[in-house]
Parts: sequence; C-alpha cells; structure tokens
Amino acid sequence: MIKYRIRNIVVILLFAFQIAFSQNTSFEMLRKQFLEGYTALDIPNLQVNYVQNLMAIKSVEEINNQETFFKAVKEQLASVNPLNLEEYERLDYYIMNYEVELNLERISLEKQWNHNTQLNDSKSIYSIEKGNDWYAYLLKRWVNAQVTPEDIFQFGLEEIEKVKTEMKKLQELSNLSVETFNKHLNDSSFFYYNVNDVEQAFNDIKVEVAKTSARIFPYIKDISDVEIAQGSNASLAQVPAYYNNGTFYFNYFDKPFNKRQIDWIYIHEGIPGHHYQIMVNNIIKRTEIQNLFWYSGFVEGWGAYVEYLGKDLGVYKTIYDEYGKWEWDLIRSVRVALDVGINYYGWSDDKAISFWKTHIANLDDIGWREIIRMKRWPAQVVAYKYGAHTFLQFLKEAKKRDEFEFLAFHSNLLKYGDIPISILLTKD
Repeated sequence: MIKYRIRNIVVILLFAFQIAFSQNTSFEMLRKQFLEGYTALDIPNLQVNYVQNLMAIKSVEEINNQETFFKAVKEQLASVNPLNLEEYERLDYYIMNYEVELNLERISLEKQWNHNTQLNDSKSIYSIEKGNDWYAYLLKRWVNAQVTPEDIFQFGLEEIEKVKTEMKKLQELSNLSVETFNKHLNDSSFFYYNVNDVEQAFNDIKVEVAKTSARIFPYIKDISDVEIAQGSNASLAQVPAYYNNGTFYFNYFDKPFNKRQIDWIYIHEGIPGHHYQIMVNNIIKRTEIQNLFWYSGFVEGWGAYVEYLGKDLGVYKTIYDEYGKWEWDLIRSVRVALDVGINYYGWSDDKAISFWKTHIANLDDIGWREIIRMKRWPAQVVAYKYGAHTFLQFLKEAKKRDEFEFLAFHSNLLKYGDIPISILLTKD
C-alpha cells in the first residue's frame, strides 16, 4: 500500500512538472519543480561498491518515470538562457543540466540491465554485460562528466612520471645513493610501534597546522575542532584513514606505522582537508539543489590538493616528511592507470600486479589490497588525483598574478562548496 501511494505521488508530480513546463514557467518555478520531482523519484545514492549500485536498480516502471522526468527537464532547460539568470540561479542551471545528462546515461544502461545477473564483487565491473559502458559512466559520476577512460589512463601514466621526478629530487637532496636511501627508508626510526604514539603524533600535527592555517584558508575560526581516533570499521580497512562526522580515523593493525604518513594523512582528513571542507559547506551560501548532490571529484580532490601545501602549513619539516607525501602520491598515480586497466581494459590480476611492481617496489601487499579495492570500487580512486590536479592548475595560474593571496584564492575556490569539476572550470 505504501509503495502504491509513493508511485502515485511520483506520477502526480511528473504530471504537474510537465504542465508547468508547457506554460513557459519562470526559472524559479523550474527549480522548485526539479527539487520536488527529483526528491519524489527517490533515486538511490551512489555507493562505492558497484555491486550495491547494480542491486539498487529499480523496476522498469520506476526507471521509465525517471526517464520521463529528466527528459522533460532537459527540454525545458534548453529554452533557458543562463546569461539572463542571477548568479545562484545560473549555478543551479548548470548543476541541473549536469545531473540530467548523467542520469539519462545511467537510465539508458539500467533499461538494458538483466536483474537476474549473478554479481560478484571479487570480479571487476569489466566482467558484467556492458561492463565497459558501466565503467565509463561510473568514471563520469565519481570524477567528472567530461572524462573518458582513455584520457584518464594517459593522465595516470603522466602523473606517475611527474611524481617519480619529485621523489628523485628528494633522494638527491639526501646526498645518499639510491640504494642507501631506499634502505634508510626502512630504518626503525621511521616507525611507530604503539597506537598511542600514533594518535599523539597526529594530535601534535594538528597543533602545528592550527598555527598557520588561518593565513591560508578562510573561515578557520568558524571551523569546529576535529577529533582523532583509531579506526574500527572493518569495511574501510583497505584505506589508511577516513573521515566521518567530525572525526578522522586512522587505521592501525598492530603493525609498525610509518611516520612519513603522519603529516599528509592529517592534512588530508582533518584541517584543511575533509573536515574543514565539509564544515565550510555549512558556512557558505548553498542552494537547495546544490544540497541534493555530492561531488567526489571536488571533495576527494580537495583532500589530495591540500597535501601539496604542507610546507605552507608548517609541516614537511624534513625531506623525509615530504617524501612520505610523494610515496602515497605515487600509489594514487599508479591507481589511476591501474583502475582503468582493470575495469575498462579487463586486465588480469597478473597483469595488474605486474604494472604495480613496475612502478612501486616492495609493497606488493598494498598492491594486492588496492587491486581488490579497485575491483569492488571502480572509478572511485581516480577522483583524488583528477580533482587535485585541477586545483593545482588553478593555483599555478593564480600565482602568476602580482596580487595573489592564498586567502582570496581559496575563498573563491570554496565559494560554492563542492560542485562538479567541469562547472568549476567554467564558472565566472
């Protein structure tokens, strides 16, 4: 009975939406109808595990309702001139267009989906029917609507070489040979052997960053403190750390914890990383339509981007602290190409681990962990590098201006909170 009532509500809303469209309604009414119609459709949230997304595909009738809705929105948006809109109206216009196109692509795939398909997330999305198309869609959804698997694969290869160059520079600054330097990285002095020492180290970095962050990032005085705790979520054991609801969790599994990870992990998860960016979303002006959506390319990209500002924040005090940032950046870069290889080109496990070993030595355990992750979570790992690269390009251009200031630059970058990267690239 409840399901029947919900279905009727959706049909009524769709009908009202189309009637409103036919009467040349104002853009404000269009926004209102979009908000009500999208909410009524109850479209499942994007999950990191591709099997969960496929299992959440709705009935043919509900998918058809979605298609009717988004096609109607598309038709009406085509008659709107964004140059005649106010600032936040224009932003909503771009977001609505963005969502219409991505949802219609998803719907096209879902209409061809066989609900009797046997799913196994130990196999990559490449293994399912139209797996390439599904991956291409998920890459757009997780990263940005303008990307293609082919371009992202090449981007990953280029980032691998860039990061290796930065790591080489630091090795040369050490005045140690490559062999001696690599051996030194495994010295016991670089590791914590007690979880309490790890937590204390993160809290010490938090204090250091608090001394400098207000000079670089806006709203710092309005940001609540971030809590730090040991992670206990088994489903997130494959990541070094994660953030949730005011707390940043580091994963420690009774193995030596690399001190070179302390600085970049805190910056990424705490302030000015995820905790900060999420809190900023609660401070700035955002529209109801913005708050319907969440854009990983911006969010994960932001967390990775601020790691590059470690020296500006007063951390990375030694070449080894900075080297730790590049060690993980190399992993992220390898993952970009590897994710496409596994999920779009159908690489075998042997080919995947061989690619890993070509670029990363003596970390096969992490390599296998990441391969398993990428099979289950296709496209998600790409968001970090792609978003960070976009922000760094903005920063590079901004620093060419004589009047450059970090505060003004970051205020502008964070003005609307997380939005699609392609909209960020074109916003005035």
